[in-house]
Amino acid sequence: MQLIDGKALAQKIRQEVKEEVDLLNREREIVPGLAVILVGNDPASHAYVKMKAKACKEVGFYSIVHEMPDTISQEEIIATIEMMNANPRIDGILVQLPLPGHIDTTRILEVIDPAKDVDGFHPYNVGRPVTNPDAFVPCTPLGVMKMFEEYGIELRGKDVCVVGASNIVGKPMAALLLNAEATVTVTHIYTKDLAAHTSRADIVIVGVGVPGLIKAEMVKEGAIVIDIGINRLEDGRLVGDVDYENVAPKCSYITPVPGGVGPMTIAMLLSNTLKAAKARAAR
Repeated sequence: MQLIDGKALAQKIRQEVKEEVDLLNREREIVPGLAVILVGNDPASHAYVKMKAKACKEVGFYSIVHEMPDTISQEEIIATIEMMNANPRIDGILVQLPLPGHIDTTRILEVIDPAKDVDGFHPYNVGRPVTNPDAFVPCTPLGVMKMFEEYGIELRGKDVCVVGASNIVGKPMAALLLNAEATVTVTHIYTKDLAAHTSRADIVIVGVGVPGLIKAEMVKEGAIVIDIGINRLEDGRLVGDVDYENVAPKCSYITPVPGGVGPMTIAMLLSNTLKAAKARAAR
C-alpha cells in the first residue's frame, strides 16, 4: 500500500505557483488577485477562507475578503460580484458555499464572469469539461487528477466508481475521468447495492460526507481509493468517507484524511487564479 501524499504535492504546486507569480510580476508587473465573498458566520466557511487567504499571501497574490452578514440581500451580493467583475486587479472571484437559504446559489454563481470563475462553478465552465476544451475545472476534481498524474496512475481503460454526484465534485470528476478514457460509474444516495459497484472498480473515488461509508469488503484487493470526504466526529477527530484503518491494507494506493485531497483543493484554486492572471497578461 502506498500513501498518496496530498499535503506534499500541494506544497510542491504552491512553490511552482509562487515562482510563476514572481516571474509575472517582474516581467509584466501583474499581481494575481483573488476576491472572496463570505456570507454569514459558519465556522467551517470562515476556517476555509482563512486558509485560502493565508495561501494567497504565501504565493504573492493580492487577495480581499468581502464578509457579509447572513441577512444580506441577494441583490447586494450580485452588486458586489458585478463590481469585482469590472475590477481589472481581480483575476478570480470565489463565493464561499454554502450560502444562506434565502439566497439563490445558482443565480449568484451565474453572475460571476466565467473568465474569473476560478472555482469552476459557473455553468459555462461546468459544461466545458464535458466536451474537453480548456476551462476552469472545479478545484477538488482537478486536484484528484493532479494526484493521478503525479503518482503515474494510468486511467485509460480503468473501471472507476465515483461515489457522490454533486455539481462541484462528482459530476465534474466523472467528466474528467471520461476524458482520460476511463470507464466511469457514478453512484449516489439512491444507488441500489453500492458495494456491487465499488467492489468491482479498479479506482474508487468517494466524496459524500458520510464517515466510514466505504468498508473493507466494498473494495477489491489492489484497488486505488481516493477519499474526498472530510468529517469532524464528536471527539474532534477529522475522518474521511472511507474506513481507512481497514480499507488501507487492501489498497495499492490510498489518500489519507486529513492530508490527502484537502490540501490539493486550495493548491488548485491558486493554480486556477494564476491561470486567469496569465490570461489577463496575454490580452
